[in-house]
Amino acid sequence: MNEKNTFWESAGKAGLVLGGISILYMAVTSVIGGTSALVKLFTTLLWLAKIVGCIYLMRFFMLRFSNANPDADNRRVFRFGMVVALLSALLYSGAFLAYVSFINPDIFADAIAQMAENPMMTDEMIANMEDIAPRLGTIFFYCNLIYCFLFGTVVSAVFSRNIPSKNPFEA
Repeated sequence: MNEKNTFWESAGKAGLVLGGISILYMAVTSVIGGTSALVKLFTTLLWLAKIVGCIYLMRFFMLRFSNANPDADNRRVFRFGMVVALLSALLYSGAFLAYVSFINPDIFADAIAQMAENPMMTDEMIANMEDIAPRLGTIFFYCNLIYCFLFGTVVSAVFSRNIPSKNPFEA
Protein backbone atom coordinates (compact mmCIF):
# COMPACT_ATOMS: atom_id res chain seq x y z
CA MET A 1 0.00 0.00 0.00
CA ASN A 2 2.83 2.38 0.85
CA GLU A 3 4.44 1.74 -2.55
CA LYS A 4 1.19 2.66 -4.29
CA ASN A 5 0.94 5.90 -2.32
CA THR A 6 4.55 6.77 -3.16
CA PHE A 7 3.85 6.11 -6.84
CA TRP A 8 0.84 8.46 -6.89
CA GLU A 9 2.57 11.07 -4.73
CA SER A 10 5.58 11.18 -7.06
CA ALA A 11 3.36 11.26 -10.14
CA GLY A 12 1.20 13.98 -8.60
CA LYS A 13 4.18 16.20 -7.87
CA ALA A 14 5.58 15.71 -11.37
CA GLY A 15 2.14 16.33 -12.92
CA LEU A 16 1.80 19.49 -10.86
CA VAL A 17 5.12 20.81 -12.17
CA LEU A 18 4.39 19.97 -15.82
CA GLY A 19 0.82 21.25 -15.64
CA GLY A 20 2.06 24.37 -13.85
CA ILE A 21 4.49 25.13 -16.66
CA SER A 22 1.70 24.89 -19.24
CA ILE A 23 -0.57 27.06 -17.11
CA LEU A 24 2.21 29.62 -16.71
CA TYR A 25 2.68 29.67 -20.49
CA MET A 26 -1.06 30.19 -20.97
CA ALA A 27 -1.07 33.03 -18.44
CA VAL A 28 1.94 34.77 -19.99
CA THR A 29 0.58 34.57 -23.53
CA SER A 30 -2.84 35.82 -22.44
CA VAL A 31 -1.27 38.82 -20.69
CA ILE A 32 1.02 39.64 -23.62
CA GLY A 33 -1.68 39.55 -26.31
CA GLY A 34 -1.01 41.51 -29.46
CA THR A 35 -0.50 40.46 -33.04
CA SER A 36 2.75 42.17 -34.00
CA ALA A 37 5.50 40.09 -35.57
CA LEU A 38 7.74 40.54 -32.52
CA VAL A 39 5.03 39.33 -30.15
CA LYS A 40 4.33 36.32 -32.38
CA LEU A 41 8.04 35.49 -32.51
CA PHE A 42 8.31 35.78 -28.72
CA THR A 43 5.27 33.58 -28.08
CA THR A 44 6.53 31.01 -30.60
CA LEU A 45 9.92 30.87 -28.87
CA LEU A 46 8.17 30.65 -25.50
CA TRP A 47 5.99 27.79 -26.81
CA LEU A 48 9.08 25.97 -28.08
CA ALA A 49 10.80 26.44 -24.71
CA LYS A 50 7.68 25.08 -22.97
CA ILE A 51 7.59 21.96 -25.15
CA VAL A 52 11.31 21.23 -24.85
CA GLY A 53 11.26 21.99 -21.12
CA CYS A 54 8.29 19.70 -20.51
CA ILE A 55 9.92 16.87 -22.47
CA TYR A 56 13.16 17.30 -20.53
CA LEU A 57 11.29 17.43 -17.21
CA MET A 58 9.28 14.31 -18.08
CA ARG A 59 12.55 12.45 -18.67
CA PHE A 60 13.97 13.88 -15.44
CA PHE A 61 10.95 12.75 -13.38
CA MET A 62 10.98 9.30 -14.98
CA LEU A 63 14.70 8.89 -14.23
CA ARG A 64 14.18 10.08 -10.66
CA PHE A 65 11.32 7.62 -10.19
CA SER A 66 13.43 4.80 -11.59
CA ASN A 67 16.38 5.67 -9.36
CA ALA A 68 14.15 5.89 -6.28
CA ASN A 69 12.59 2.51 -7.12
CA PRO A 70 15.39 0.13 -8.20
CA ASP A 71 12.90 -2.69 -8.74
CA ALA A 72 10.92 -0.61 -11.27
CA ASP A 73 11.13 -2.07 -14.75
CA ASN A 74 10.48 -0.31 -18.05
CA ARG A 75 6.76 -1.06 -17.92
CA ARG A 76 6.38 0.45 -14.45
CA VAL A 77 8.34 3.55 -15.50
CA PHE A 78 6.07 3.85 -18.56
CA ARG A 79 2.99 3.64 -16.34
CA PHE A 80 4.47 6.31 -14.09
CA GLY A 81 4.95 8.56 -17.14
CA MET A 82 1.37 7.91 -18.24
CA VAL A 83 -0.01 8.87 -14.84
CA VAL A 84 2.14 12.03 -14.84
CA ALA A 85 0.80 12.85 -18.32
CA LEU A 86 -2.80 12.28 -17.17
CA LEU A 87 -2.49 14.41 -14.04
CA SER A 88 -0.67 17.18 -15.89
CA ALA A 89 -3.26 17.15 -18.69
CA LEU A 90 -6.10 17.24 -16.18
CA LEU A 91 -4.58 20.20 -14.35
CA TYR A 92 -3.89 22.19 -17.51
CA SER A 93 -7.29 21.40 -19.07
CA GLY A 94 -9.07 22.42 -15.89
CA ALA A 95 -7.13 25.69 -15.78
CA PHE A 96 -7.98 26.37 -19.43
CA LEU A 97 -11.67 25.68 -18.75
CA ALA A 98 -11.59 28.05 -15.78
CA TYR A 99 -9.88 30.69 -17.93
CA VAL A 100 -12.47 30.57 -20.72
CA SER A 101 -15.37 30.23 -18.27
CA PHE A 102 -14.54 32.86 -15.67
CA ILE A 103 -11.54 35.01 -16.57
CA ASN A 104 -12.18 35.60 -20.27
CA PRO A 105 -15.67 34.28 -21.05
CA ASP A 106 -15.97 36.37 -24.23
CA ILE A 107 -12.98 34.80 -25.95
CA PHE A 108 -15.06 32.59 -28.26
CA ALA A 109 -17.66 35.28 -28.97
CA ASP A 110 -14.84 37.66 -29.95
CA ALA A 111 -13.33 35.03 -32.24
CA ILE A 112 -16.70 34.41 -33.89
CA ALA A 113 -17.19 38.16 -34.34
CA GLN A 114 -13.83 38.38 -36.09
CA MET A 115 -14.70 35.43 -38.32
CA ALA A 116 -18.06 37.03 -39.16
CA GLU A 117 -16.18 39.91 -40.79
CA ASN A 118 -14.79 37.50 -43.36
CA PRO A 119 -16.77 37.88 -46.62
CA MET A 120 -16.50 34.11 -47.22
CA MET A 121 -18.67 33.41 -44.16
CA THR A 122 -22.38 32.95 -44.81
CA ASP A 123 -25.11 33.84 -42.32
CA GLU A 124 -25.80 30.15 -41.82
CA MET A 125 -22.15 29.46 -40.94
CA ILE A 126 -22.09 32.33 -38.46
CA ALA A 127 -25.36 31.13 -36.90
CA ASN A 128 -23.93 27.61 -36.52
CA MET A 129 -20.80 28.98 -34.83
CA GLU A 130 -22.91 31.08 -32.47
CA ASP A 131 -24.95 27.99 -31.57
CA ILE A 132 -21.86 25.99 -30.63
CA ALA A 133 -20.07 28.86 -28.82
CA PRO A 134 -21.51 28.08 -25.34
CA ARG A 135 -20.14 24.53 -25.54
CA LEU A 136 -16.67 25.44 -26.84
CA GLY A 137 -15.14 25.67 -23.35
CA THR A 138 -16.14 22.09 -22.59
CA ILE A 139 -15.12 20.89 -26.04
CA PHE A 140 -11.69 22.46 -25.67
CA PHE A 141 -11.38 20.99 -22.16
CA TYR A 142 -11.69 17.48 -23.57
CA CYS A 143 -9.56 18.26 -26.64
CA ASN A 144 -6.75 19.61 -24.41
CA LEU A 145 -7.11 16.67 -22.03
CA ILE A 146 -6.84 14.10 -24.82
CA TYR A 147 -4.06 15.91 -26.69
CA CYS A 148 -1.89 16.52 -23.62
CA PHE A 149 -2.42 12.98 -22.33
CA LEU A 150 -1.52 11.43 -25.68
CA PHE A 151 1.51 13.69 -26.09
CA GLY A 152 2.73 12.78 -22.60
CA THR A 153 2.06 9.09 -23.22
CA VAL A 154 4.15 9.13 -26.40
CA VAL A 155 6.99 10.94 -24.61
CA SER A 156 6.71 8.43 -21.77
CA ALA A 157 6.81 5.50 -24.20
CA VAL A 158 9.91 6.85 -25.92
CA PHE A 159 11.83 7.47 -22.71
CA SER A 160 10.69 4.37 -20.82
CA ARG A 161 12.36 2.10 -23.35
CA ASN A 162 15.72 2.99 -21.80
CA ILE A 163 14.69 3.80 -18.23
CA PRO A 164 16.07 1.85 -16.47
CA SER A 165 18.92 1.19 -18.82
CA LYS A 166 19.16 -2.27 -20.37
CA ASN A 167 22.89 -1.88 -21.01
CA PRO A 168 24.63 -4.84 -19.29
CA PHE A 169 27.96 -2.97 -19.22
CA GLU A 170 26.61 0.06 -17.40
CA ALA A 171 27.66 0.10 -13.78
